[in-house]
Amino acid sequence: MSDERTLDLLETKIGELRQLNSIDGIDLSGEIDKLEAKLEALRRELYSSLSDWERVKIARNPKRPYALDYIDAMFTGFYELHGDRLFGDDRALLAGLAQFNGRTVMLVAQQKGRTTEENQERFFGMTRPQGYRKAIRAMRMAERFGFPVITLIDTPGAYPGVESEAANIGGAIAESLLTMSQLRTPIISVIIGEGGSGGALAIGLADRVLMLENAVYSVITPEGAAAILWKEKGKSAEAAAALNLTAEHLSDLGLIDAIIAEPLGGAHKDFDQTTQALKQSLVSFLDELEALTMDELLDARFDRYRSIGSYQELGTSRVAILEENPPQVEPDISKISAEDGSKKPSADAPVE
Repeated sequence: MSDERTLDLLETKIGELRQLNSIDGIDLSGEIDKLEAKLEALRRELYSSLSDWERVKIARNPKRPYALDYIDAMFTGFYELHGDRLFGDDRALLAGLAQFNGRTVMLVAQQKGRTTEENQERFFGMTRPQGYRKAIRAMRMAERFGFPVITLIDTPGAYPGVESEAANIGGAIAESLLTMSQLRTPIISVIIGEGGSGGALAIGLADRVLMLENAVYSVITPEGAAAILWKEKGKSAEAAAALNLTAEHLSDLGLIDAIIAEPLGGAHKDFDQTTQALKQSLVSFLDELEALTMDELLDARFDRYRSIGSYQELGTSRVAILEENPPQVEPDISKISAEDGSKKPSADAPVE
């Protein structure tokens, strides 16, 4: 969005004027008020009707809060676990215990980096097999101790490298999905940025799925879909619209349970407001899930995912169509009763 540069310039200008305004003998409050009003009007105009592709850009904004930002803001005493006890550790996926609203929870979160060095360490948020196995280890620990699991999803997808394939990335994702489907403790997943394909779904099979307003969740990136369907990367905007990847679309499809409102421009514009809204939703859904018996929880989870993709045909039913136009089927004369006098004689029947 080209107008974002204008917003950034206005914000910078307002900041400079506020610094000058603090100097004795200088009063720039009137000018500051005018610029703030202009900034708010421009922000509303820009973000009031975002396209799907524009929301993708917001979800990828490097200023957007990442998993550790939410962990630091909403949880206390985070104790990180390392390693999958099979191969190694994966810094793209965090797992650990924390306190949340008076209860102990297990956190599983995908973490991106902000600098080049951090992104190299975090593999740009792309989880490797050992990361998913670490998540499985953490979730099974949570089950043993009766701790609810909260996952924070933010990844462009699972790491696609040769070493990832050699370490059975598909099997690690499948095992994570199986584990979550059977886990005997409440699970809540929150899509905070990018929800990319199986890499996101692997820690997203939950009892409740929340999604930030400007997050996205899709089986493929718009660029990938454009390259496959149109053979042209420039069709990414059209692909984004076709993928139905925004929170609003997914809510309409019944795939998520709540949309967490963000301030105009994205969560990074007012992080405190975003975390407060998310925390309230997490508390509400945890209370709801912990009120269920374990059998009720697992039955509801099973029904939830078995119902995804099911549909009913609308319009005239097949029964009505058949009643109006019964199929023309040749009669099987071998089954016609003898009473109608037209039974076909058997080959062994005596000739009179």
